[in-house]
Amino acid sequence: MTPIIVGITAAASFFALRNRGLFIRMQLNPYQVYHHRQWYRVITHGFIHADWIHLLVNMLVLFSFGQAVEKELNLLEARNKIADGTLHFLILYFGGMIVATISTLQKHKDNYHYNAIGASGAVSAVVFAYIFFSPRQTLLLMGIVPIPAIVFGVLYLVYSQYMRKRGGQRVNHDAHFIGAVFGFVYPILLDPIQLEYFFNKLF
Repeated sequence: MTPIIVGITAAASFFALRNRGLFIRMQLNPYQVYHHRQWYRVITHGFIHADWIHLLVNMLVLFSFGQAVEKELNLLEARNKIADGTLHFLILYFGGMIVATISTLQKHKDNYHYNAIGASGAVSAVVFAYIFFSPRQTLLLMGIVPIPAIVFGVLYLVYSQYMRKRGGQRVNHDAHFIGAVFGFVYPILLDPIQLEYFFNKLF
């Protein structure tokens, strides 16, 4: 499923970057969502990106972590913990995308000029689901420094929270933070015993 999402997102971003009207219709504009009931934007904004670098980074991260998370969810399915691993991966991804917009919609519902784009909230959910399943796996901070996944996760949340409070940035750190928390909690919602497994893996 991960390669399919990557492919669809890449195609949507390609066409939107070449068609300004399509780009505008797909981006998350809280004013349009609230006042004109254009709820579809809560999903479509996750398929378009500001530029090729933005797209490449998000899709590389999704491709790197998504398939590993799918494997974990399929294992839960094999153990009869959940009914369908693929379905729950889709819920994780799009649920992260939707939940990550809640704060943004509340903050900017009366701001006609505010727009948000990108799959970062959904991708953050996938990354943090990976951290939940593999807390001691080594990740590279800034692509260089090897650190345990759980340490990376804590640093990511602290940084996102700091930047949320600081404000004045073009990056939607609210979406990053909320998507990440959703991704970490989702496996526990599926099967509460996973929390015990998490601590066993951690310690």
